[in-house]
Amino acid sequence: IAHFNRGNVLFSLSRLDEALVSYSRAIYLNKGNAEFFYNRANVYQVLRRHQESFSDYQEALRLNPCHVGALFNGGNALQDLRRISQAISFYDRAISVSPNVAFIHGNRANALFALKRYSDALPGYDVAIDLDPNVAELYHNRGVLLRNMNRYQEAIQSLETALRLNPEYPYLKGIIVFSRLKVCDWSVYYKDLHELIDNVRLDKKFTFSFTVLSLTESLADHYKAAKIWTSDRHPHLKVIPDLPKYSRQDKIKIGYFSADFHNHATAWLMAELFERHDRTRFELFAFSFGPDIQDEMRQRVSNAFDHFFDVRNKSDEDIAKLSRVWSIDIAIDLKGLTQDHRLNIFAHRAAPIQVNYIGYPGTVAAPYMDYIIADHTLIPEVSRQYYSEKVVYLPGSYQVNDRHRKISDRVFTKAEVGLPETGFVFCCFNNNYKITPDVFDIWMRILKAVPDSVLWLFEDNPTAAANLRKEAAMRGVEAERIVFAQKMELSHHLARH
Repeated sequence: IAHFNRGNVLFSLSRLDEALVSYSRAIYLNKGNAEFFYNRANVYQVLRRHQESFSDYQEALRLNPCHVGALFNGGNALQDLRRISQAISFYDRAISVSPNVAFIHGNRANALFALKRYSDALPGYDVAIDLDPNVAELYHNRGVLLRNMNRYQEAIQSLETALRLNPEYPYLKGIIVFSRLKVCDWSVYYKDLHELIDNVRLDKKFTFSFTVLSLTESLADHYKAAKIWTSDRHPHLKVIPDLPKYSRQDKIKIGYFSADFHNHATAWLMAELFERHDRTRFELFAFSFGPDIQDEMRQRVSNAFDHFFDVRNKSDEDIAKLSRVWSIDIAIDLKGLTQDHRLNIFAHRAAPIQVNYIGYPGTVAAPYMDYIIADHTLIPEVSRQYYSEKVVYLPGSYQVNDRHRKISDRVFTKAEVGLPETGFVFCCFNNNYKITPDVFDIWMRILKAVPDSVLWLFEDNPTAAANLRKEAAMRGVEAERIVFAQKMELSHHLARH
């Protein structure tokens, strides 16, 4: 027991390696105490040694099957190991033992969220909040879920409740700002903008870097925001040994890592690139951590690779290890800091050379990302100082584009897409969150100067459309001169153009 208590003191002092030694000595002397295994598992979890952590939680449960902490934290370790369905079963067992613990319901909802089972996750957050209505994290997670469900007004309300409960909650204010941008709510736009930039410049954990790209052209601010996020959430990990030097191989092995090997903008751009690699010189590997959608693009892309690995249920550490097993020479991340990214794969060092390409053409500000592929328009020479990666310049455009996209034979009439029969059509099909009040001011002046013209925009969500029409009217432009294009299948969308 003395070794166990010493481990507890060392753990409280964050002297984690020494704590492990003490707990291990206690276990050596008494293998029948569940608390010894449980506390050592907690240290492993802090050290991100998730497999060892889960093994100790299992041992604690063997000794005490109703140990709520081991069930709950075992579920957390399983989430970190990407064994999400198994994690849910652990939370279910914990709830059966202690049904009134808010965080168990909350973490079970997190697991369902990770599986994109949004409608199943939401009631779990509601139950957790009913049990403990003063936990900012629960409102935060519920708000992010609602945003993913395109229920933006409810999302903002939930996120603002979290902020009231904890004004210092990391990155929360940035999520609220971005949620307002998604619905083109500009009621406090300039206040949000100035507060966000000021906090980034003060090195505060105020916003996810993606939001900054939408609000300012300052590359220095982009770099600072990315560095704050990456150093906090995705630091260089040394859980597995340093990468060994590979022996020379007949072909250079290139690994592409993405969640988007299906009908997705990234695949629509890159499909032909995969097909056109010189197979006498290169061997191609895909590491897919996105959904297993067996659509036409998934079939095409998977056929373009020599090896296609579905790794969505593997941990970041295990994916990095798999990359090493196959001696991947160049690992190319197609996600960067966009939704569903898995940057920690590269934090574990999946390959000797690691590259940021196409999904996020800003810097990820990570010391383990060696290169970014760009062109001189995207990153002029004078801008290189704002990228942690070395820049590899392609001639012309960095953005590869598949030449074999299908365009539907359907011929749309103007009436079918809501456009007037006469008058000039100005068009912008960017996501609505990229529209700023300053740009919108310019567009409205143009519409006023060109009689009978209309502005054709993409409709991301009905709230954004309503707000943009309201903003047009406030600038003296009839709301009906803003026409919205609905989402449709790509071949029809191209024909619509």
